[in-house]
Amino acid sequence: METLQRTANRGSISTGYDIDNSLKLEADNTEYLYKTNNVGTNRKTFTVSMWFKRTELADDYMQLWQGGTFGEATRLGFYGGTPKEAIWVDISGGTGNAGTQYRSYSNQVLRDTSAWYHIVLAVDTTQATEANRFRLWLNGEEVTSWSQRQYPAQDYQCALEAGIDMNWGAYNATYYKMSGYIAECHYLDGVTAVQTDFGEYDEDSGIWKPKAYAGSYGGNGCYLNFDDSASLGADSSGNGNNFTLNNITSADQATDTPTNSFCTWNPLWAYQYQPTIKEGATVAAYGDSTDENAKATIGLTNGKWYWEAKPSGTIGSQFIGISTDGDSNISSGQGLTQNYQMTIEPQGRYYSYAGSLSESAAGQFTALTTSDTLGIALDMDSATQTIKYYANGSLILTRDLISEMQGRTVFPFLQNYESRTFNINFGGYTINTISSAETDENGYGTFEHAPPTGYYAICTKNLAEYG
Repeated sequence: METLQRTANRGSISTGYDIDNSLKLEADNTEYLYKTNNVGTNRKTFTVSMWFKRTELADDYMQLWQGGTFGEATRLGFYGGTPKEAIWVDISGGTGNAGTQYRSYSNQVLRDTSAWYHIVLAVDTTQATEANRFRLWLNGEEVTSWSQRQYPAQDYQCALEAGIDMNWGAYNATYYKMSGYIAECHYLDGVTAVQTDFGEYDEDSGIWKPKAYAGSYGGNGCYLNFDDSASLGADSSGNGNNFTLNNITSADQATDTPTNSFCTWNPLWAYQYQPTIKEGATVAAYGDSTDENAKATIGLTNGKWYWEAKPSGTIGSQFIGISTDGDSNISSGQGLTQNYQMTIEPQGRYYSYAGSLSESAAGQFTALTTSDTLGIALDMDSATQTIKYYANGSLILTRDLISEMQGRTVFPFLQNYESRTFNINFGGYTINTISSAETDENGYGTFEHAPPTGYYAICTKNLAEYG
């Protein structure tokens, strides 16, 4: 556990510095931020610091930050070769250094799609000692093991010259786009900072956690905290170096952050037929006639939890609820009745429904439409553990968990057939349009309907208290 905590921050500890917002980026939508560098940007000395949570691994290179044109860009991201998902750093030049490139790949790989990471890149090519010309820290630990490490020459001028774009989340609209969340994005112009300027170890847990940066940004530096949904590219450093949004809207603001990480779908869960996980890992997209399943990143053993879902596209043959730990070979239709009511799969693997909701006096169900919001409330604390389903805030069905599920770790779960899906909302981000913006009793999550009394969003701050 100590190794896991130091590798990735799950936001499960109390901290005196809270990050309220992040920005969701989706590669398929070509979502990123860009700005043209100003005259006077320091090309020898700078620092990049940011937090990120990945929701998709790369078959190709994937960039977090970059400045410069294609062949001579200075950038930070992930490697698509071997070792796949290693940290990738290019220090390359613009005018006067065209074609010169210093490229490095770490031995360490970053494949956790449930956790937040903090990364700091500090470059100072004026240093006489080549090992000090660029340094990299991940969650407070300096990265020292590299499969390839190339140092720039002394006084090398990087590709951060005036008139060249600086981007967060992609190289451009075509190449190396990131899927995930980013937060606390700092760029320091002419300043070399270290990891402890942005974070610290929690003295009780040993988890790396953020703290407020109190240093200088330099004239062309910036700080993006994404706290204004109407201006997500706004620079909060005081310099006014605002970024332009590419295919980003106010709906891409999220509350899934390094100090409170929310449940999402797990793209690493190995199942025979995999949906495409996208939109901040809140959508499992289905595209063929196989039974494709999605399982959440967070397992639950106790507590009372709430999440929402909204159907998208054709309705029918959609099963939503929970799965027990270890169930990875689930067949469609087992235990389902022909009128599509919610039911229990015979082996106790999940609760499901196939497109019908409100119970009438005759015991039948009326159809769910794409304008309806389904709420799921899971009670693992009471003597008779239950799962409850709500339609647009009204309770429609309560089921006791059968004995095979009690005492086991369960995960939010989804199964679909053909091109049908649910847009899930665990509270940290959703593509669903939210009109009421309800939260749980602790003020966490953004939901269409208020969770039932005593039920909470599945996030690390609530898990620390109730889980």
